[in-house]
Amino acid sequence: MNANGQTSWRVTGVHAGTCNCIWSCPCQFNALPDKGYCEAILAWQINDGHFGETSLDGVRFGFAVHWPGAIHEGNGTRQCVVDERATDEQRKIMEELLAGKHGGAYFEVFSVVCPNDRDPISAPIELEVDREARRARFSLGGVGESSIQPIVNPEIGPDEHRVRIDLPNGFEYKQAEIANSVSWTVASGDPLAFSHENTYAQLYEFDWSNA
Repeated sequence: MNANGQTSWRVTGVHAGTCNCIWSCPCQFNALPDKGYCEAILAWQINDGHFGETSLDGVRFGFAVHWPGAIHEGNGTRQCVVDERATDEQRKIMEELLAGKHGGAYFEVFSVVCPNDRDPISAPIELEVDREARRARFSLGGVGESSIQPIVNPEIGPDEHRVRIDLPNGFEYKQAEIANSVSWTVASGDPLAFSHENTYAQLYEFDWSNA
C-alpha cells in the first residue's frame, strides 16, 4: 500500500503518440492548441511493471481521444483499449488505472479531463517504437492507427531534423523525441472519427507510479 492506502504500482516502458497539432505542439509549452481543439491517438507498452503482486510486464494499452477545446478545459471523449493478450486480471487493472482509480498523475489527470469515457475494449494492439530513429508504427485494433517518421528539413531535402522536448518536472515524460506523424486515422464513431497527415508525434520512455 502507498501513503494513501492504495495498492502500490509502478510501470515503465515506451510510448508513441500523435495529435492534430503542428510539430511544436503548443500543449507542451502551456499554450492553447493551434487549431483550437485537440484530437489524438496514443499507445504504450509496459516493459516492466507491477500492480501489487501482479506483473504487468508486456501489457500494451492506448486510447483515442477528442477534446472540443484545450485539454485542460476538459469535456474530452475517450476510447481506451487494452491489448487482448493481457490476462483478465491485467485487463481489469489497466482499465481501473486508466480510470484514475489507483492514483498516478498521468492516469488521474486524463481521467478528469475525459469525462465522456466510453467503455474500454479489448483488442489487438500492435506497437513498434525506435526512439533513436524517431520511427514508430502502432494500431489499436479497429479504433485507429498511426505511422511516424522523422521530421525532414523542407528546404534541403532528405536531411532529418532532430528535435527533443525536455520536461524535467513533467508527469508524463522527462524527455521526448519529436517526429512527424505521416498519416493517422481514428474510426470509432463521432466525435472519435478523424484523419490527419504530417502532424505532431512524440516518442518517449515513461516511469509512472502512485508512490
